[in-house]
Amino acid sequence: MKVLFIANSFGEDTTRYLHGIARADGKNWKVVNLYIGGCSLYRHYRNMLSGEAAYELQVNGHKSGIMVSLTQALLSDEWDVVATQQCSPQSGDESSYEPFATALAEFVRIHAPKAKFYVHQTWTFETDAPRFKLTSFTTPEEMFPAIKDCYVKMAKNTRAWGIIPNGEVMYKLWQERANYGLEAVHRDGFHAHKGIGRYLLALNVYATLSGRDISENSFSDFDEEVTPEAAAGARAIVTEISAKYRELNKEYAKEAL
Repeated sequence: MKVLFIANSFGEDTTRYLHGIARADGKNWKVVNLYIGGCSLYRHYRNMLSGEAAYELQVNGHKSGIMVSLTQALLSDEWDVVATQQCSPQSGDESSYEPFATALAEFVRIHAPKAKFYVHQTWTFETDAPRFKLTSFTTPEEMFPAIKDCYVKMAKNTRAWGIIPNGEVMYKLWQERANYGLEAVHRDGFHAHKGIGRYLLALNVYATLSGRDISENSFSDFDEEVTPEAAAGARAIVTEISAKYRELNKEYAKEAL
């Protein structure tokens, strides 16, 4: 499978281990993230119009140093899946999504007509994170429901094939972190922890897009330590939530056809 994320640092977190998790399951996935730190849907839209080579190409979880335009990336291969997202501070602000999300989805369909367009649901910040000052929210409990609602509307407006529920798995792991011996699932209050956070995100993308059982996935090549207890917890959460969204995504796919 060939997967392209039009994203930012949250896409970088999400794709770091994805190629490796697929390999551990005997699958050869090409995983590309188009990286601009903090990039919003509005900026993706402007880049779409300008054709600027503004994105760093990150391949299979590694930086390449190569800069490309959105058009170049879309035309560079026959993608199976293309996913995009809103930037984290605006992810709970419904007014920030349109008309940019719809225009971007149509651009993807023109330049990658065989690809399934997915919405990548991003995640909330941890309690007391300074980044809340960039939003209208003050707690994760306030922010996550707004994020979830915005991505449902984005999926419907863009006629997406479905939602990759990374916001939901991160929120659940954060809520249950003490059960798995974790103090945090973020590394700075908003980016994913380089061990368990990135593992959870990539595992969920793999489960959502492949439909395969990840409960025994053997991937363990982490940048920071992940305990067996925490890894098992991540697999359990992903198994539960990806199965739920697999059923929901069937309804989105009917509209995307």
